Amino acid sequence: MENCIFCKIIDNVIPSYKIYEDDNVLAFLDINPAVNGHTLIIPKKHYTDLQDIDANVLANIFDVAKTLSMRITERLNCDGYTIIQNNGSPQEIKHFHIHIRPFYSLEEELLPIEEIEKVLI
Repeated sequence: MENCIFCKIIDNVIPSYKIYEDDNVLAFLDINPAVNGHTLIIPKKHYTDLQDIDANVLANIFDVAKTLSMRITERLNCDGYTIIQNNGSPQEIKHFHIHIRPFYSLEEELLPIEEIEKVLI
């Protein structure tokens, strides 16, 4: 999709802070993070939402989410995390994606995204 921001990130038209990549999936840090380690995981092929995505790709995405959530928890010392996936109206970008949003019991100062990237790759 030519106007999709995530497709542009996949094609390296728009830079990102990649923390994971394989043949089907890309994970990168949210450019406007709510908290340190806020990560987006997307399929490299454009799927609009949960009803549209291939089941094998979906399974791959959640395997990556499991791996990255453990890495984020260990390396950023968060107290837990939330996995978020929106469809329809609440979906800001119409390219299937999930958020890993770490949870910290104590308020954390937002660190520069470059520092978080170095810790997570």
